[in-house]
Amino acid sequence: MLPALMPTGCLDGGIAVIIDVLRASTTIVHALAHGATAIVPCASVEEAQAAASKHDRERVLLGGERHGQLIDGFDLDNSPLAYTPEVVAGKTVVFTTTNGTLALRACETASRVLIGALVNRAAITRVLQDDGRPVHLVCAGTDGHLTAEDILFAGAIAADLDPQTPDVQTQMAIDYYRSHSTEEITFRETIRASRGGQNLLRLGLDADVDRASQCDVFDLVPEWGAAENRIVSSSPDMV
Repeated sequence: MLPALMPTGCLDGGIAVIIDVLRASTTIVHALAHGATAIVPCASVEEAQAAASKHDRERVLLGGERHGQLIDGFDLDNSPLAYTPEVVAGKTVVFTTTNGTLALRACETASRVLIGALVNRAAITRVLQDDGRPVHLVCAGTDGHLTAEDILFAGAIAADLDPQTPDVQTQMAIDYYRSHSTEEITFRETIRASRGGQNLLRLGLDADVDRASQCDVFDLVPEWGAAENRIVSSSPDMV
Protein backbone atom coordinates (compact mmCIF):
# COMPACT_ATOMS: atom_id res chain seq x y z
CA MET A 1 0.00 0.00 0.00
CA LEU A 2 3.13 2.21 0.06
CA PRO A 3 6.62 1.72 -1.41
CA ALA A 4 8.06 2.08 2.11
CA LEU A 5 6.14 -1.02 3.22
CA MET A 6 7.88 -3.33 0.73
CA PRO A 7 10.34 -5.79 2.30
CA THR A 8 13.81 -5.69 0.75
CA GLY A 9 14.05 -8.00 -2.24
CA CYS A 10 10.34 -8.80 -2.38
CA LEU A 11 10.05 -7.73 -6.03
CA ASP A 12 12.89 -9.92 -7.32
CA GLY A 13 11.67 -12.11 -10.16
CA GLY A 14 8.23 -10.55 -10.17
CA ILE A 15 6.23 -8.03 -12.16
CA ALA A 16 5.48 -4.70 -10.46
CA VAL A 17 2.64 -2.34 -11.33
CA ILE A 18 3.20 1.26 -10.24
CA ILE A 19 -0.09 2.88 -9.22
CA ASP A 20 -0.44 6.65 -8.93
CA VAL A 21 -3.97 7.29 -10.15
CA LEU A 22 -3.86 11.00 -9.21
CA ARG A 23 -2.03 11.66 -11.38
CA ALA A 24 1.33 10.35 -12.61
CA SER A 25 0.12 6.95 -13.86
CA THR A 26 -2.85 8.49 -15.62
CA THR A 27 -0.71 11.20 -17.21
CA ILE A 28 1.94 8.74 -18.43
CA VAL A 29 -0.76 6.67 -20.14
CA HIS A 30 -2.20 9.78 -21.80
CA ALA A 31 1.20 10.99 -23.01
CA LEU A 32 2.09 7.67 -24.65
CA ALA A 33 -1.39 7.17 -26.07
CA HIS A 34 -1.16 10.58 -27.70
CA GLY A 35 2.12 9.91 -29.44
CA ALA A 36 4.95 10.70 -27.03
CA THR A 37 8.03 8.71 -28.03
CA ALA A 38 8.99 7.89 -24.45
CA ILE A 39 8.79 9.10 -20.87
CA VAL A 40 12.03 9.58 -18.91
CA PRO A 41 11.12 9.43 -15.19
CA CYS A 42 13.30 11.42 -12.79
CA ALA A 43 13.38 11.57 -9.00
CA SER A 44 14.23 15.27 -8.74
CA VAL A 45 13.80 18.53 -10.61
CA GLU A 46 17.57 18.81 -11.03
CA GLU A 47 17.79 15.30 -12.48
CA ALA A 48 14.99 16.12 -14.92
CA GLN A 49 16.68 19.31 -16.08
CA ALA A 50 19.96 17.47 -16.61
CA ALA A 51 18.22 14.67 -18.54
CA ALA A 52 16.36 17.15 -20.76
CA SER A 53 19.60 18.94 -21.61
CA LYS A 54 20.86 15.77 -23.32
CA HIS A 55 18.06 15.93 -25.90
CA ASP A 56 17.40 18.19 -28.87
CA ARG A 57 15.30 20.98 -27.31
CA GLU A 58 12.81 20.75 -30.16
CA ARG A 59 12.14 17.08 -29.37
CA VAL A 60 11.90 17.12 -25.58
CA LEU A 61 9.37 18.40 -23.05
CA LEU A 62 9.82 18.85 -19.31
CA GLY A 63 6.74 17.70 -17.44
CA GLY A 64 5.69 17.11 -13.85
CA GLU A 65 4.75 18.81 -10.61
CA ARG A 66 5.63 19.61 -7.07
CA HIS A 67 2.77 19.90 -4.58
CA GLY A 68 0.35 19.47 -7.46
CA GLN A 69 1.51 22.49 -9.43
CA LEU A 70 3.66 23.35 -12.45
CA ILE A 71 7.40 23.43 -11.76
CA ASP A 72 9.04 26.73 -12.64
CA GLY A 73 10.64 26.50 -16.08
CA PHE A 74 8.82 23.29 -17.07
CA ASP A 75 6.69 22.97 -20.20
CA LEU A 76 3.87 20.92 -18.70
CA ASP A 77 2.41 20.12 -15.29
CA ASN A 78 0.99 16.72 -14.27
CA SER A 79 -2.48 17.13 -15.79
CA PRO A 80 -3.34 14.26 -18.15
CA LEU A 81 -5.51 16.69 -20.11
CA ALA A 82 -2.44 18.78 -21.00
CA TYR A 83 -0.71 15.90 -22.79
CA THR A 84 -2.61 16.18 -26.04
CA PRO A 85 -1.45 14.83 -29.43
CA GLU A 86 -0.76 18.38 -30.59
CA VAL A 87 1.63 18.90 -27.68
CA VAL A 88 3.39 15.56 -27.14
CA ALA A 89 3.36 13.62 -30.43
CA GLY A 90 6.89 12.71 -31.44
CA LYS A 91 8.39 14.16 -28.25
CA THR A 92 10.32 12.65 -25.36
CA VAL A 93 8.82 13.75 -22.05
CA VAL A 94 11.24 14.09 -19.14
CA PHE A 95 8.96 13.69 -16.14
CA THR A 96 9.18 14.16 -12.36
CA THR A 97 6.39 14.09 -9.77
CA THR A 98 6.06 14.21 -6.01
CA ASN A 99 5.01 10.57 -5.55
CA GLY A 100 4.80 8.52 -8.75
CA THR A 101 8.33 8.73 -10.10
CA LEU A 102 9.78 7.98 -6.65
CA ALA A 103 7.58 4.88 -6.40
CA LEU A 104 8.85 3.80 -9.80
CA ARG A 105 12.47 4.02 -8.71
CA ALA A 106 11.68 1.87 -5.66
CA CYS A 107 10.76 -0.99 -8.02
CA GLU A 108 13.92 -1.26 -10.10
CA THR A 109 14.67 -4.79 -8.84
CA ALA A 110 11.48 -6.23 -10.37
CA SER A 111 11.87 -8.26 -13.55
CA ARG A 112 9.23 -6.13 -15.23
CA VAL A 113 7.69 -2.77 -14.25
CA LEU A 114 4.37 -1.55 -15.66
CA ILE A 115 2.36 1.63 -15.09
CA GLY A 116 -1.29 1.20 -14.15
CA ALA A 117 -4.29 3.49 -13.81
CA LEU A 118 -8.03 3.25 -14.17
CA VAL A 119 -7.75 4.58 -17.72
CA ASN A 120 -5.87 1.40 -18.76
CA ARG A 121 -7.30 -1.08 -16.26
CA ALA A 122 -8.37 -3.81 -18.70
CA ALA A 123 -5.08 -3.64 -20.61
CA ILE A 124 -3.05 -4.01 -17.40
CA THR A 125 -5.16 -6.95 -16.26
CA ARG A 126 -4.72 -8.69 -19.58
CA VAL A 127 -0.92 -8.35 -19.51
CA LEU A 128 -0.71 -9.59 -15.91
CA GLN A 129 -2.87 -12.61 -16.70
CA ASP A 130 -0.68 -13.50 -19.68
CA ASP A 131 2.68 -12.91 -17.95
CA GLY A 132 2.51 -15.55 -15.23
CA ARG A 133 5.11 -14.09 -12.86
CA PRO A 134 4.26 -13.03 -9.28
CA VAL A 135 2.38 -9.71 -9.31
CA HIS A 136 3.17 -6.80 -6.98
CA LEU A 137 0.72 -3.87 -7.00
CA VAL A 138 2.66 -0.89 -5.64
CA CYS A 139 0.63 2.13 -4.52
CA ALA A 140 2.54 5.43 -4.68
CA GLY A 141 0.46 7.09 -1.96
CA THR A 142 0.38 10.83 -1.31
CA ASP A 143 3.24 12.49 0.56
CA GLY A 144 4.10 9.22 2.32
CA HIS A 145 0.51 8.47 3.36
CA LEU A 146 -1.95 5.85 2.16
CA THR A 147 -4.43 7.23 -0.32
CA ALA A 148 -7.77 5.73 -1.23
CA GLU A 149 -7.66 6.09 -5.01
CA ASP A 150 -4.50 3.97 -5.33
CA ILE A 151 -5.80 1.28 -2.98
CA LEU A 152 -9.13 1.31 -4.84
CA PHE A 153 -7.37 0.64 -8.15
CA ALA A 154 -5.08 -2.00 -6.64
CA GLY A 155 -8.17 -3.73 -5.30
CA ALA A 156 -9.80 -3.58 -8.74
CA ILE A 157 -6.81 -5.24 -10.41
CA ALA A 158 -6.47 -7.82 -7.65
CA ALA A 159 -10.18 -8.63 -7.96
CA ASP A 160 -9.77 -9.01 -11.73
CA LEU A 161 -6.89 -11.45 -11.18
CA ASP A 162 -8.85 -13.33 -8.47
CA PRO A 163 -5.92 -14.68 -6.40
CA GLN A 164 -6.59 -17.92 -4.55
CA THR A 165 -4.60 -17.05 -1.43
CA PRO A 166 -4.24 -13.24 -1.23
CA ASP A 167 -2.09 -11.74 1.52
CA VAL A 168 -3.67 -9.40 4.07
CA GLN A 169 -2.95 -6.16 2.20
CA THR A 170 -4.28 -7.59 -1.05
CA GLN A 171 -7.47 -8.86 0.58
CA MET A 172 -7.99 -5.47 2.25
CA ALA A 173 -7.65 -3.75 -1.13
CA ILE A 174 -10.07 -6.18 -2.78
CA ASP A 175 -12.62 -5.69 0.00
CA TYR A 176 -12.21 -1.90 -0.22
CA TYR A 177 -12.77 -1.94 -3.97
CA ARG A 178 -15.81 -4.19 -3.77
CA SER A 179 -17.45 -2.12 -1.04
CA HIS A 180 -16.88 1.16 -2.90
CA SER A 181 -17.72 0.16 -6.47
CA THR A 182 -21.25 -1.17 -6.27
CA GLU A 183 -22.48 2.07 -7.84
CA GLU A 184 -20.68 4.44 -10.20
CA ILE A 185 -21.47 7.47 -8.06
CA THR A 186 -19.97 5.79 -4.96
CA PHE A 187 -16.86 4.83 -6.90
CA ARG A 188 -16.27 8.36 -8.16
CA GLU A 189 -17.05 10.00 -4.83
CA THR A 190 -14.53 7.70 -3.13
CA ILE A 191 -11.84 9.01 -5.45
CA ARG A 192 -12.87 12.62 -4.96
CA ALA A 193 -12.89 12.19 -1.17
CA SER A 194 -9.42 10.57 -1.10
CA ARG A 195 -6.31 12.34 0.13
CA GLY A 196 -5.08 12.81 -3.44
CA GLY A 197 -8.52 13.82 -4.67
CA GLN A 198 -8.98 16.46 -2.01
CA ASN A 199 -5.54 17.92 -2.72
CA LEU A 200 -6.43 18.36 -6.39
CA LEU A 201 -9.92 19.70 -5.74
CA ARG A 202 -8.43 22.38 -3.50
CA LEU A 203 -6.29 23.43 -6.48
CA GLY A 204 -9.35 23.60 -8.73
CA LEU A 205 -8.32 20.52 -10.72
CA ASP A 206 -11.72 18.83 -10.73
CA ALA A 207 -11.39 17.89 -14.41
CA ASP A 208 -8.21 15.94 -13.72
CA VAL A 209 -9.91 13.95 -10.95
CA ASP A 210 -12.87 13.19 -13.20
CA ARG A 211 -10.61 12.08 -16.05
CA ALA A 212 -8.54 9.83 -13.79
CA SER A 213 -11.76 8.20 -12.55
CA GLN A 214 -12.68 6.89 -16.02
CA CYS A 215 -12.01 3.23 -16.75
CA ASP A 216 -10.54 1.72 -19.92
CA VAL A 217 -10.04 4.84 -21.99
CA PHE A 218 -6.87 3.39 -23.57
CA ASP A 219 -5.73 -0.10 -24.56
CA LEU A 220 -2.13 0.63 -23.66
CA VAL A 221 0.40 -0.58 -21.10
CA PRO A 222 3.40 1.65 -20.32
CA GLU A 223 6.51 -0.33 -19.38
CA TRP A 224 9.63 1.03 -17.69
CA GLY A 225 13.06 -0.19 -18.69
CA ALA A 226 15.23 0.50 -15.65
CA ALA A 227 18.53 0.07 -17.51
CA GLU A 228 17.80 2.81 -20.03
CA ASN A 229 15.34 4.66 -17.74
CA ARG A 230 12.62 4.97 -20.36
CA ILE A 231 8.91 4.25 -20.26
CA VAL A 232 7.46 3.17 -23.59
CA SER A 233 4.14 1.79 -24.73
CA SER A 234 3.52 -1.86 -25.46
CA SER A 235 0.37 -1.02 -27.44
CA PRO A 236 -0.44 2.51 -28.70
CA ASP A 237 -4.03 1.80 -29.67
CA MET A 238 -6.96 3.66 -28.17
CA VAL A 239 -10.10 1.76 -27.20
